[in-house]
Amino acid sequence: MPATGFPTADAENDFLRVRRRQVLSRLAAWLRREPDDVNEVLPFDEVVAALGRTGERRLGLQVVPVDAIVGSVDRTRDFDRLFRPRSQRTRERWERLARAQRRGEAIPPIYAYKVGELYFVRDGHHRVSVAHALGLRSIDAFVTEVTTTIDATGISRRGDLITKDLRRVFLDRVPLPGAALCTILVTDAWSYAELSETVEAWGFRLMQQEARYLDRETVARRWYAEEYRPVVRMLEQADLVGDRTETEAYLHLACQRYRLTRTHRWDDDVVDRLRADPGR
Repeated sequence: MPATGFPTADAENDFLRVRRRQVLSRLAAWLRREPDDVNEVLPFDEVVAALGRTGERRLGLQVVPVDAIVGSVDRTRDFDRLFRPRSQRTRERWERLARAQRRGEAIPPIYAYKVGELYFVRDGHHRVSVAHALGLRSIDAFVTEVTTTIDATGISRRGDLITKDLRRVFLDRVPLPGAALCTILVTDAWSYAELSETVEAWGFRLMQQEARYLDRETVARRWYAEEYRPVVRMLEQADLVGDRTETEAYLHLACQRYRLTRTHRWDDDVVDRLRADPGR
């Protein structure tokens, strides 16, 4: 950022500038009627809970892109998504760090958690805020990587955690291998719960038919190979997928199949009746 040659005055201007931008950003979001969570810092605990924590490992000192730092462990109310201060309360500490940065003094690394490609600050929120304000592209950080059941791809705001959480619960109930899971996609996150019940019901009928207990992994694997893939191929051939995902088409028509025919079988007669049903 432009400098006057007086670090104290520059630091004061830096803080006033980012506070003004934070207020204007909040006002613009209100005028556009955007969701309240668009400009919120992502809460680390909620993100990890939605994705399903499986472990962690220390990566040591690394250079972290400032734009990849999107969340916080415990300071979600003090800063917005771009780590701009939400009040005057942090001004003194903020300006002290800004003066040191402008003078070229050594700034200690922050401490952060890494989840996928997202970073969450554990210690060093003001340093990240100053880095944003001064246009820095990277910052030194001691990083601990957290591994999860579901990947963090697609998380941009707090509302996205609902979809991730329901997908994780689906995987707990229907533990498909990675390649198969990648093909299970729905646009309405609540469909994962309905699909879970559909798979479990199919597994119960399978166990009755074979008169033996099957664990969840076996049921999931056999459902995918013996029910889901053959049915999806049949629906594609019958042009019954439409503009939905194949999973949505399967789920909708599986429910329609029982409503119309009171059967769990798939054959040409069932497909013809489903095609003729106006409810599809």
